[in-house]
Amino acid sequence: MSDQDALDFAIVVYREDECWNADLMPVALTSDLHGLIHALRQQPSESGTIGLIAVGDEFFVALRVLGERVDVFLSDIAAALDFPLAQQVLEYLDVPIPDEDELDEILQDEETVLPAGDLSIFVDLGLDEMELGILSGDIDLLPEDVLSSIAARLGFSEPFERAIESVFG
Repeated sequence: MSDQDALDFAIVVYREDECWNADLMPVALTSDLHGLIHALRQQPSESGTIGLIAVGDEFFVALRVLGERVDVFLSDIAAALDFPLAQQVLEYLDVPIPDEDELDEILQDEETVLPAGDLSIFVDLGLDEMELGILSGDIDLLPEDVLSSIAARLGFSEPFERAIESVFG
């Protein structure tokens, strides 16, 4: 396993008997949006099943499956130039995948990220759109740090951190 692979992870988060739980999903799912959605649908949960996926130090994806509804959030559309998962998310959201020239024009500089998808994915759990936008736009934070912050704000920090420890040891 290369260093890059070690930084990719997918975690499923769900509520059972009023308690949050988090489990690691196979790393192969970090490049397969439909596989992720399928895996999340397999996990029953009281308030929807959440998937938190980090790909290297590049970007993250948050998913929430509640019945037939699937909410998706991608932290940085620029990742679609290099990563299959980000491309699949933009296709799923019906957002055109920009080429490098379009991205340069939109972003203006390297210090900016442009998210895509549902910024209100976690509003009912206590994380509003603005806060998610600020977190995902902080280029000084690694994806796993942003996801840890999200987990803390949503109230499942401990099970999330246990799952992370199984990745990073």
